[in-house]
Amino acid sequence: MYNVKSLLLNSHFPQIRRDRLTTLQMNLGYLCNLSCTHCHVNAGPKRTELMSRETMEIALQFAEKQQIKQLDVTGGSPEMNPEFRWLVQAAKQQGLHVIGRCNPTILVEPGYEWAADFLAEHQIEIIASLPCYLESNVDAQRGKGAFAASIKALKKLNALGYGHVGSGLVLNLVFNPQGPSLPPPQQQLEVDYRKYLLEHFDMQFNQLFALVNMPIQRFGAVLFGKGKQHEQQSQVFDQYLQLLKNAYQPENLDRVMCKSLVSVDWQGYVYDCDFNQMLEMPLAGGTQVHLKDLLGQDLEAAKISVAEHCFGCTAGQGSSCAGALT
Repeated sequence: MYNVKSLLLNSHFPQIRRDRLTTLQMNLGYLCNLSCTHCHVNAGPKRTELMSRETMEIALQFAEKQQIKQLDVTGGSPEMNPEFRWLVQAAKQQGLHVIGRCNPTILVEPGYEWAADFLAEHQIEIIASLPCYLESNVDAQRGKGAFAASIKALKKLNALGYGHVGSGLVLNLVFNPQGPSLPPPQQQLEVDYRKYLLEHFDMQFNQLFALVNMPIQRFGAVLFGKGKQHEQQSQVFDQYLQLLKNAYQPENLDRVMCKSLVSVDWQGYVYDCDFNQMLEMPLAGGTQVHLKDLLGQDLEAAKISVAEHCFGCTAGQGSSCAGALT
């Protein structure tokens, strides 16, 4: 695989600092039942990295010490971690609001029939990936049959109350562009999603989040692969980075997710965001730091590690774990 990291680190992205920490994002491992082309984690069925219960316990201690109120659980498919249910139950007992970043196809996989009911029982806010409302586009990104499985799973969630106003069960969807382009305006895209999914599948959801594809891990490799000749193989990658830079909006700097969030990997090491985690970029000003060494530290006003991919979060309407910034 091309060394994408070396092409991203030499950057003129503005220096930013963290505000008050409100969210701990935990990557429970890179195991997933899918291998999506836009995946910045390079997750897949053959990955073996999984967070242990011991590391989860330290993470919950960290959340308590830092007075964090929100746990954002991701992967891979986080439900595939054998300790997922323990973590959710422990986090809810601690009074944390839990967000589950869900690949909906896992909810209809053999062996995971329990997952949808479990998520509803514990009132987990679900952010589910559905990168398009058209079957051909989703299957192109996620694999044949992924769209049908996703719709089946999302309707199962609807039947449990997810996506219905007033139910208290929040179901948000995530859109990703198919290739090296910025997402369309989130507000209009949400209208299109809502109309199509309701008319064709009688399916409901709360909000749509439009995310920018980050040029790292698998998607970074895909950009290189689009060059048919050796001398062209970095051209598409470079063009995409330039697209992100040209669309840079400085007003988005105040709302980027890393200002209120830290990301912890499956081993317990801490990063400024999930993207930095995938690039193994430690917290600014040092080497890799473990959660257990940060339990009592004040992270407010600390420098945030930045690189070229950060332009993806500030391009156009902006992009964060909760969708567009503007």
